[in-house]
Amino acid sequence: MGAGYGIPNIRGVGYVTFTNHAWGGAFRAFGSPQCFFAMESLMDILAEKLGMDPLELRYKNVYRPGDTTPNGQVPEVYPLPELIDMIRPKYAAAKKEAARLSTSLKKRGVGVAVGVYGVGLDGPDTDQAWVELTPEGVKVSSNWHEHGQGADIGVLGCVHESLRPMGIRPEQITLVLNDLAVVPEGGISAGSRSQYIVGNAINNGCVQLLEAIKKPDGTYMTYDEAVAKGVALKYVGKYTAPSTYINENGQGSPFANYMYGVILSEVEVDTTTGKVQVLKMTVAADIGKIGNKLVVDGQFLGGIAQGIGLALSEDFDDYKKHTSLAACGIPYIKDVPDAIEIMYLETPRPTSAFGSAGVGEVTLTAPHAAIANAIYNACGVRVKSLPALPEKILAGLKGDAYPYRHRAVKDPAY
Repeated sequence: MGAGYGIPNIRGVGYVTFTNHAWGGAFRAFGSPQCFFAMESLMDILAEKLGMDPLELRYKNVYRPGDTTPNGQVPEVYPLPELIDMIRPKYAAAKKEAARLSTSLKKRGVGVAVGVYGVGLDGPDTDQAWVELTPEGVKVSSNWHEHGQGADIGVLGCVHESLRPMGIRPEQITLVLNDLAVVPEGGISAGSRSQYIVGNAINNGCVQLLEAIKKPDGTYMTYDEAVAKGVALKYVGKYTAPSTYINENGQGSPFANYMYGVILSEVEVDTTTGKVQVLKMTVAADIGKIGNKLVVDGQFLGGIAQGIGLALSEDFDDYKKHTSLAACGIPYIKDVPDAIEIMYLETPRPTSAFGSAGVGEVTLTAPHAAIANAIYNACGVRVKSLPALPEKILAGLKGDAYPYRHRAVKDPAY
């Protein structure tokens, strides 16, 4: 809570509660979507109380040199002011378009949100990868396991870039992935850690290989030459993030790198039904140097689609009711707009072999918060619990004192 903003003094109180609701586990950006929904909604509420534009309030307060994270860590880079500058003309145009096309029945609105996410598994996250010279080229193995997110091209890109001095071609690189019998020791493919943590381990192994087979004239031995000279062919690369655990006061430097984003949402609210349609999503993001833009684009497109579902329809709470993807409110194709624009600022990360941070989870930090802010901008209904179902919007438009609960419960706590 408070990530992205220079806050000199902060106190957080957390509660662990035992409920009879459905069991929940870690999901993409685990923890941060809940924090940023609350926090970025409050930023808009504060802007309204101050009579300020929501984007400008954020611009005045985002991290700049001299600021720290809420846990006292000095950010490794400070891209948020520039990211807001990238979004600003899009935001101004979107506000004009919303004012021009809004009607009494269908109101348009614009919302923004900031998102920040740490790379890795809190503290000195460690990983290994091995690289082996073969007659065909090289063979590499890591625990950057492929489960649909693009790990294969990520590993391939890291190896190819690391071994570029020896002139290796992509087709000469053999990947050994998803085989626990041979992969080296390491962590999970989660926490947006793979590109940075595993990528640095891969680079370390590749550098060891290059140093071993380098000739005095600067060229590199072939496989046969290395065997003839008795040079070791296999090297285990290792990397540990330069991070520390958080102390009892919540202070420390848990992540070597962070991912940063600013999200702009444009929505239309049907005041007769309460239905919200997302018209366009725009993102300005800094995830460090990009190795493969197509894969990174795919991460953002998927994360934004998930953010739309989280904002408007997804709800897993009742084991008897939410028994299928459709019943859980997974968004349909028609719910995700074709108009998704992604802009990148590439600030190299100083401790990354490739200048990269990560990408997987910054994509879901705050798109739902931007959508909620856009709903309020459109029709004046502040949704405080997700999803923003049509009945909640209608209840808010009718002035219901309890428009935020999706069950018919009049609970004083709400």
